[in-house]
Amino acid sequence: MNKTQKKQAGDYLRLLEKAHDEVRKAIETKKYDVAMDLLEQCQDAAIELGNRIEAAEGEGFVTIPLLENYCELTYQIYEEIRQNHFASAGKVYKSLRKALIQAENSVKNDIKVRTEAVFLPYKASMWDSLESVWKAANEDPDCDAYVISIPYYDRNPDGSFREMHYEGNEYPDYVPVTWYEDYDFEGRQPDMIFIHNPYDECNYVTSVHPFFYSKNLKQYTEKLVYIPYFILGEVDPENEQAVEGVAHFCTLPGVMNADKVIVQSEAMRQVYIKVMTKFAGKDTKKYWEEKILGLGSPKVDKVLNTRKEDLDVPEEWLRIIKKPDGSWKKIIFYNTSVSALLQNNERMLRKMEDVFRVFKENQEEVALLWRPHPLIKATIESMRPELWKAYEKIVEKYCLEGWGIYDDSADLDRAVCLSDGYYGDLSSVMQLCQKAGIPVMRQSAEVIGSISIKK
Repeated sequence: MNKTQKKQAGDYLRLLEKAHDEVRKAIETKKYDVAMDLLEQCQDAAIELGNRIEAAEGEGFVTIPLLENYCELTYQIYEEIRQNHFASAGKVYKSLRKALIQAENSVKNDIKVRTEAVFLPYKASMWDSLESVWKAANEDPDCDAYVISIPYYDRNPDGSFREMHYEGNEYPDYVPVTWYEDYDFEGRQPDMIFIHNPYDECNYVTSVHPFFYSKNLKQYTEKLVYIPYFILGEVDPENEQAVEGVAHFCTLPGVMNADKVIVQSEAMRQVYIKVMTKFAGKDTKKYWEEKILGLGSPKVDKVLNTRKEDLDVPEEWLRIIKKPDGSWKKIIFYNTSVSALLQNNERMLRKMEDVFRVFKENQEEVALLWRPHPLIKATIESMRPELWKAYEKIVEKYCLEGWGIYDDSADLDRAVCLSDGYYGDLSSVMQLCQKAGIPVMRQSAEVIGSISIKK
């Protein structure tokens, strides 16, 4: 049992103790109907407690027979009263108390408290923002860790839900994924819930199922933990303009509703504290200082712990990467972001076509690995539907020509680990590559025809 479940078991037992007092009083005052009703309630409560213990500890757990004996005793007393065989109030109380003490001792001594941690990723490609924390929990012998991939929806321009997506089958083989309808949040009350989606209803492009909004999840756990799925460019906490530039990442529902927030660095922690203190009032500073932790991003842990020799590289990729002599070409990670496309529209499409032209001309020496942001399709379809068809044609042409790699898999870390350089938009992926020691170059939609590749 986890801490909350064992506390609930104790609450049931204390309620039964109080009910015994009421049974005794009812018998003493000859209110036998009241006594019988109370005995029925005691039996129902003991059965419910037994079901909860069995769900947590398994069938046949040592406490279950003791609760069954208690239920049998309440039935016998009930029948004696019903048949007008009235036992003394004191004798009934002592017999009920004796049976309950045995169950109480078993709950106290036989049920060990284990930590129960639930991880709620929604996109498999963002799992790396939780993985190292999950691994630590999963390897702890006193912790039960559950990964529950939650469904999410694309949104129509009016904000209504469109298509539902579920990516539970896209996680690495070593990650056991629990079906989201098979976990009883209300009944289990996990000790910790980890989320990486902070938006609740505030994302206009996609939305996780409303049950999994942070404002709802917090009622099922004592510790809701938010870890961002993105990495921001480091900001000097004393640079007011720079702080203001990232403030909107700090004032999201997930930050406000979580009990703990884990960010990428101590400097970023100070930024969050500064923004949230300004947002909520200067008297809240201590609260944010205790709540926000600068422990680092699991995304960086994942990249730094991934070895190139352990990667599963698809054969169709190797065909593009390898030279005729078997050596590898330089691999350039080309990243296109949602925001750059929304800001530049057709101009960004022309920029992409120019980039592909240059890399196609140099394909003998350099392999291009294009990995667009996983939410581009949902975002452009929702916010720029007229742009989507033109973008889709570019994707189709690139894939059909087959000279470059198109990576729409959930495995971002494979792309980062394989790459010798990064070229593309300013994004969390660019920050991740920098932390991994990969040279980066930011593209500009304003500049066409100036890319040069040294052979």
